[in-house]
Amino acid sequence: MKLKLEKPLAFFDLETTGVNVSCDRIVQIGILKIYPDETLEQYNQLINPGIPIPEETSAIHGITDADVADKPSFKEIGAELVKMLAGCDLGGYNSNKFDIPLLMEEFLRNEIDFDISDKHLIDVQNIFHKMEKRTLRGAYKFYTGAVMENAHDAMADTEATFQVFLAQIARYEGIEYNSEEENSLTPIKNDIPALAEYSTMRKTADFAGRIAYNEEGVEVFNFGKHKGKPVIDVLEAEPSYLDWMKKGDFPKYTIKVLEQIWNKNRRQ
Repeated sequence: MKLKLEKPLAFFDLETTGVNVSCDRIVQIGILKIYPDETLEQYNQLINPGIPIPEETSAIHGITDADVADKPSFKEIGAELVKMLAGCDLGGYNSNKFDIPLLMEEFLRNEIDFDISDKHLIDVQNIFHKMEKRTLRGAYKFYTGAVMENAHDAMADTEATFQVFLAQIARYEGIEYNSEEENSLTPIKNDIPALAEYSTMRKTADFAGRIAYNEEGVEVFNFGKHKGKPVIDVLEAEPSYLDWMKKGDFPKYTIKVLEQIWNKNRRQ
C-alpha cells in the first residue's frame, strides 16, 4: 500500500508515568517517520521523567526508574525531537486525545517552541472506532491477521499502528461514510488531510476539549459556569478568569490557546 504523501508523516507513541496529561511525564518515545518516497526513519528513546514511575505503571509498560536513571531528560532531547518532527504531519493511536496533548505539555513545560498548527493529525484509533471499534491489539489482528507482539513498547506500538493504518486505507479506500458536516456520503481517501479530518472525533480549539466551536465557528468555553459562552466575551468581562485557569490544573496548551484567542481579538 503506497501512501500519497506531500510531506513526511511521523507516527509516534509515548510510554508515560501515568495518564494525566497535565502532570504526568514521558518515559519513552518511539517515532516512525515515513517520507513521500517511502523511505522510513526510526527514532526510539528512553527518557528520564524527573519524577518516580509508579509501580502500577511500570507493570504495564515494563519501564522502571532504574531503566531511565541515566537517560536524558525531555529538555535535553527536545531540540532533536523538534528537528525530527519538523515539516511532518503526525499520526498515532489515541494520539489526538493523549499522545499529542501530553507531548505538547512537555514542550511547553520545557519552554521548547514546537508549532503544531500547520500539521494534519491522524488518529488511527478514531478511524478504527468509527469503522470497527477495537483495541490496538484487536485492530492489529483484525487488519493484518497476525498476533501483536511486545504490546506497550513504544516502538512496537508505533510500528503496529502504522501497519494498521496502511491496512485501513487498503480496506476502506473508496468506501462511503456518513459526513455529518456535509450531510452526505463521502468516500474514504488515500489523502492525509481527508484522513486527518475523518480521524478527528470532535472539533475543539484545544486538545483537552475545554474550548469548543459554536455553530458560527467562534471559540466558546466547553465547561463550567461559562459553558457555551464565547471565550473573548468572558475574558473581556472577567479578565481574572484566565488567571484562575492558569493557577488551576489545566493543560498548558489550553492556556496557550486562550492567550492566542485573547491576543488575536485584542489586535482586531
